[in-house]
Amino acid sequence: MFGTSGIRGPVGDQVTGALALDLGRALGATSDRVVVGRDVRESGDALARAAIAGIQEAGSNVIDVGVESTPTIARSVRPLDADAGLVVTASHNPPADNGFKCWSRDASAFDADEIEALEAVMAESQRATVPADEMGTVRTVEHARADHRDRLPTDGLDASVVVDVGTGTGQVTSEALRAGGCAVHTLDADRDGRFPARPSEPTAETCGTLAALVGATDADLGVAHDGDADRMMAVDETGRFVSGDELLGVFASATPPGSSVAAPINASALVEDVTDGAVVRTAVGDGAVAEATRQPEVAFGGEPSGAWIWPAETYCPDGHLAACRLVQLVTQGPSLAERVAALPSYATRRASIECADKRAVMDAVEAGVRERFDDVTDVDGVRVDLSDGWFLIRASGTQPLVRVTAEAETDARADAVFDEARSIVEEAVEPPVIDGDD
Repeated sequence: MFGTSGIRGPVGDQVTGALALDLGRALGATSDRVVVGRDVRESGDALARAAIAGIQEAGSNVIDVGVESTPTIARSVRPLDADAGLVVTASHNPPADNGFKCWSRDASAFDADEIEALEAVMAESQRATVPADEMGTVRTVEHARADHRDRLPTDGLDASVVVDVGTGTGQVTSEALRAGGCAVHTLDADRDGRFPARPSEPTAETCGTLAALVGATDADLGVAHDGDADRMMAVDETGRFVSGDELLGVFASATPPGSSVAAPINASALVEDVTDGAVVRTAVGDGAVAEATRQPEVAFGGEPSGAWIWPAETYCPDGHLAACRLVQLVTQGPSLAERVAALPSYATRRASIECADKRAVMDAVEAGVRERFDDVTDVDGVRVDLSDGWFLIRASGTQPLVRVTAEAETDARADAVFDEARSIVEEAVEPPVIDGDD
């Protein structure tokens, strides 16, 4: 039920009011007080109300913070003296989807043990209900956004920034940067869960308007969020979209001397080149990266999808915090384009292959890879490190896909490594027919 980032899927199919009610009852049965909020999707109101009803039915109290970003809600759990947080969101998915993310008191995503406890209660959620006179209460709070904004690092900022909210919940970024002294221009700041301006996920393809505006003006950079603003991507002062691996390198290179960085197994090798300390490789997913940042020597964790974590401030991916941190770096100089230009250069290839039974395919892939290669890592899928490159084959955590990533120092070698990795998957999806007497 729970994937790498909570529960997510089409409303009315995988995500229903009944599911929200069961999840609310489970949270209420395992927590005394729960913070609840949602993103801008039109289905969010009904799902949030169902979850709140479930929490109340289990005897727990609710603090309703309304429509806010995921990091705002996650980071309000402790200040509001709650035990857990629930965000109704599908993050960067299309508007027809929705889902749920659960947060602990320290703003970290629920771990495997907490999820297992929830699922056990959800399986028999009616047993979690209490009599009418023991039901929980609901209190509405309207200051969560202001409290979050006031905790963001905005001292000494001096830059011209374009903020692409994408009609989601990322308004805190514009507010914080203005409060810090930046000149801010916002794109699509009106909240609309249909995401009419652009798809929710900020990519090079979807952020064309942001890139054009930054490139045509004297802006120092542009930043863009997904629907619930846990992600942040950027455009440099020339109007060039900065890839997730490059942005990971920019942040990693700015960590204190001797400190380590956490990054998923699918991130570029450039993170090793720019990190002064060790790089702790994790499974793909911001939850795995966040868990690694609990190691005392790790000062920063991030993944190329746009999730950035500074454990000294919070364990949740906070797109607002990431935007402020990036503007700080640009204010201090050099510029974002200059920082990216100073990074090592690698050629990366990525693709996804549809398959009906991704687990069976991955079993066949792993067996074949271990027969052919010596340096194999199985943190998440199988990664093979070669003398002049690497490739990773892993099952998607949310879709019937097997993802292939390959990287090398030159385009030609990256193509060759990628083709080899892809052929391994294709053979596992459709095993070759071998003619013989039998």
